[in-house]
Amino acid sequence: MTAFFTNTTTPIDFDKVTHVLKEANIPSLARASIRELVALVNRIETATDQSFIRMEMGVPGLPAPSIGIDAEIAALKSGVASKYPMLEGIPSLKNEISRFCSLFMNVNVSPTGCFPTVGSAQGALASFLVGNRTKENGATLFIDPGFPNQKRQLDMIGQPWGSFDVYRHRGAALRPELEKHLSSGKYATLLYSNPNNPAWICFNEEELQIIADVAGRYNVIVIEDLAYFGMDYREDYTLPGQAPYQPSIAHYTDQYILLISSSKVFSYAGQRVASLVISDALFQQDFPTLKTNFGQTQFGKAFTFGAMGGLSAGVTHSTQYGLAAMLKAANDGELPFLDLTKVYGKRAAIMKTLFVEHGFDIVYAEDNGKALSDGFYFTFSYPGMDGDTLLEALLYHGISAISLTNTGSERREGARACVSQVRDEQLADLATRLAAFQHRFSQA
Repeated sequence: MTAFFTNTTTPIDFDKVTHVLKEANIPSLARASIRELVALVNRIETATDQSFIRMEMGVPGLPAPSIGIDAEIAALKSGVASKYPMLEGIPSLKNEISRFCSLFMNVNVSPTGCFPTVGSAQGALASFLVGNRTKENGATLFIDPGFPNQKRQLDMIGQPWGSFDVYRHRGAALRPELEKHLSSGKYATLLYSNPNNPAWICFNEEELQIIADVAGRYNVIVIEDLAYFGMDYREDYTLPGQAPYQPSIAHYTDQYILLISSSKVFSYAGQRVASLVISDALFQQDFPTLKTNFGQTQFGKAFTFGAMGGLSAGVTHSTQYGLAAMLKAANDGELPFLDLTKVYGKRAAIMKTLFVEHGFDIVYAEDNGKALSDGFYFTFSYPGMDGDTLLEALLYHGISAISLTNTGSERREGARACVSQVRDEQLADLATRLAAFQHRFSQA
């Protein structure tokens, strides 16, 4: 790849970037983990004293609400730091999670099945640990593209998984593809994100009904990752208790787990707290296969006293009070969290236009025949470049992203851009760097 730049001036010092790349010794940038790429770009910025257009990691770009911070401070001052939190979470948080589901999703679930988790990462891991043991040697099916870390979690605990790229299987075409995979009988759980990370496509009601129908036929628990809750800005999900509501599998099946992150919608990523919701029916259901690992057959008890007790013995006490306060404010209509995050959609629209104007293509450009929503992520490619080539070329131009290869996408030439860390004052610099990229490679 670096041969492309011989005797060529690049926006970021060629020799220093090359040196850092050699020292990092990453066999394939397209298959490197997100955290590996973050560390790599940090080293290049230090070596070159140049700031990058950072698009590789999905972190919030907005300040955390003071409501949550103040509630945490008050909780700490009241003495919660010296007390172990209960595994199932503090009552006020469990109640507000339940209210949130009712007011923003039109889903009724008992507070009993509502849990705080150490980010949705812990929620996913706990769901795999228990969900995949509802069958002998149960596996997870991913509707991709998706978040790479969830597959790494399964590899870490030695559980099998499978996947397929959904882009060619939208609408009615989703049913036969799901049937093909789930009819094997080996899957105990199915996971997808909605809106999707990284493609930003959103399942419609027909597709959610199909997922529920097929999963139900083969006794598969659906894990719905709502990390970007309500951030499909083509619809207005901002008003509590009023339609339209966030689309959800919970409208079509009672065998579900919901992962509701606070990292993006509340910009609360640093506190590592999220909500996990288990349907009332699944919580109460007995599975004999759970007995071996958890000493319990009831799903809810195995989850609470088995997975949650074993993974962290509770979520940091003060952060539970912070999340409870933010959820209460949102539920009461006092914290317009979805209005605050609309800045991501506006920024994505500008950035996508800049990429297209400079010779790039949008990889996942449509959503069931409609224009794709502008949001937290978008995907792009450059003619004639595979994922490795594209990522390395971008580094020499002061731009970082991750490859779609890691997300389960069939589009190995593409990359994912996250808009949250790009500041408005960097957009002119982005345009300049993309122009330099286009000038170099349109001549290649």
